[in-house]
Amino acid sequence: MREPLKKVLFVLIFVAAGSYFLFDLQHYLSLGFFQGLYQQQPITTAGVYFAIYVLVTAFSLPAAALLTLAGGAVFGLPVGLVLVSFASTLGATLAFLFSRVLLQDWVQSKFEGYLTPINRGVAKDGAFYLFTLRLIPVFPFWMINLLMGLTPLKVRTYFWVSQLGMLPATAVYVNAGAELGAVEALTVKGILTPALVVSFALLAVLPFLAKALIATLNRQRVYRPYKKPRRFDNNVLVIGAGSGGLVAALIAATVKARVTLVEKHKMGGDCLNTGCVPSKALIRAARVKYDIDHAGELGIDAGPAKVDFAKVMARVHGVIRAIEPHDSIERFSSLGVECVSGEAKLLSPWEVAVDGKIITAKSIIIATGASPRVPKIPGLEQIDYLTSENLWGLKVLPERLLVIGGGPIGCELAQAFQRLGSQVYLVGRQPQLLPNEDEDVGEYVAGRLRGEGARLILQGEVKGFSREANGCTVEIEQAGQSQSMAFDKVLIATGRQANTTGMGFGELGLELSEKGTLQVDDYLRTRYPNIFACGDVVGPYQFTHMASHQAWYAVVNALFGGFKKFRVDYKVVPRVTFTDPEIARVGLNELEAKAQGVAYQISRYDLDQLDRAITDNTATGFVKVLTVPGKDKILGATIVASHGGELITEFVSAMKRGDGLNKILSTIHAYPTLSEANKFLAGNWKRAHAPEKIIKWLEKYHHWKRG
Repeated sequence: MREPLKKVLFVLIFVAAGSYFLFDLQHYLSLGFFQGLYQQQPITTAGVYFAIYVLVTAFSLPAAALLTLAGGAVFGLPVGLVLVSFASTLGATLAFLFSRVLLQDWVQSKFEGYLTPINRGVAKDGAFYLFTLRLIPVFPFWMINLLMGLTPLKVRTYFWVSQLGMLPATAVYVNAGAELGAVEALTVKGILTPALVVSFALLAVLPFLAKALIATLNRQRVYRPYKKPRRFDNNVLVIGAGSGGLVAALIAATVKARVTLVEKHKMGGDCLNTGCVPSKALIRAARVKYDIDHAGELGIDAGPAKVDFAKVMARVHGVIRAIEPHDSIERFSSLGVECVSGEAKLLSPWEVAVDGKIITAKSIIIATGASPRVPKIPGLEQIDYLTSENLWGLKVLPERLLVIGGGPIGCELAQAFQRLGSQVYLVGRQPQLLPNEDEDVGEYVAGRLRGEGARLILQGEVKGFSREANGCTVEIEQAGQSQSMAFDKVLIATGRQANTTGMGFGELGLELSEKGTLQVDDYLRTRYPNIFACGDVVGPYQFTHMASHQAWYAVVNALFGGFKKFRVDYKVVPRVTFTDPEIARVGLNELEAKAQGVAYQISRYDLDQLDRAITDNTATGFVKVLTVPGKDKILGATIVASHGGELITEFVSAMKRGDGLNKILSTIHAYPTLSEANKFLAGNWKRAHAPEKIIKWLEKYHHWKRG
């Protein structure tokens, strides 16, 4: 601001303040003045107030609460309530129309992050959703006015629902204003009248009363078609004995709740039987084969290793059998869980049929997991294709293995089979492997797979399969050109989809998200407050450790939600892709930070400088950390390294505690270990943020000390 403008502004403020006191202008802004004006000209005063309130609300000015209290103080409860109620609704409707007609592009860009939940709520049940927003203001009213204008909600519906929804809060505020207006003397005795104390108490408890009312109305709406049993067989019934279901059942039994666990297939779910456990056992065998083949680099001539694939798969199943007792019916039964084998189907919010037998429970937890997603590709039905579920029945190593999908599952298994002796062809639709990771990570994995002999076809699209007398072929289109390729087996690794069909979810009206997962709130509740869901069937992360994490929230909220509910914490979620080297991450990477508009700085440490990595002959990969610009606060970390899944834990713990890179730098790390990479990265950050001016002064100081 220029100096003359500052002087003018100072003079104006001085004149305004002097005039206010010199001419007794405060008299015209006092409550008594407006009360007297209303007594002399009631219609005019009420009309002007009504118009001002409509304009303030229509233009989303931050004065509605003050005007509401003033309306009660000047006009009293009956008249004030009528004026404020209709003025606020009319102003809100005008703002709604302004947004719809004039401000659509601006509001869309300004409040894009808020639109998704509101659009979802309006599509589900517009009138009731608006009523809940009015009664329990999750968003400020002015924001609701603007955002609702972008939805297809009818104007008349918006008007009458807003009128009803805002009425309780309006009545409480107007009543508080009326009681304030009736205060005769500004003394403790004059202010602390019973009526005024009750009025402000109502203001304090209004959100809780409104929340309880909405919960009651919602329960009545969703439960109306069903008859609630007088008694229940269980406190909790869990559907699905994967990671989420097992943890939920175990916690319920630990606190002595009556719990039944239903599983139609095998205890342990995908992780034990077809996912984490068998895949890591296979990867371990492939790693040993790779190490033997490269033992010459360490001075050991072991010769080329020979793979007995049947024995490899036999060990895989042996590992499964070794872990099975941890998840077995016998163990969980001994812990107090009633285990039932069979296919479950929801009949009502409290009743589940299992092979014809009806079991009741006060709360139900759905943990039905996910299954491989199989795309619709011409000719695929003619091929005996593999997925992560049926892969483990192989007895003969495929000579030529075609892998469709460049995500974590595709990359892990492609590398394992390539190392075991298959010629792997990996087809990915995206420009890079692991498309959810940073570009340098995807390039690193691609380079590693190519170096080991796998053929990669990126940005390729599978057009169709055909079976011929001498084998199977696939047609792939890449960069506008088609090529045919022969193969022996094809592995479909194009992602996973939630298991939501055939269990009565649709008949009960359980909503699905755009990704096909069950729709739940922050407490993992479905549209029925007593039905919860966790794990892969919910998302947003399809990790075994996330299923276990969510299970705690689901079962605790199911058993004790009447006293205290807990929102699921997704702030610090680690993930690992078990290629070699492993890709481990927590928090934001560059890809996500850019998409979310988050400012960041990068610190990096390459493992070719790490002593332990050099001695282990694993000196490849890097540690990369994103921090807040100018600060050591960790936004996210990515590790590409041998045992990266173990190394990431230090960053997970630091982010959970709120520690920064300075804390990691000051922590003693044993030498020589791979974990020193984390400390050296923190050292790189420290050097990059060293105070240059202080360093220069220290240099002069030390020079002076030398004489």
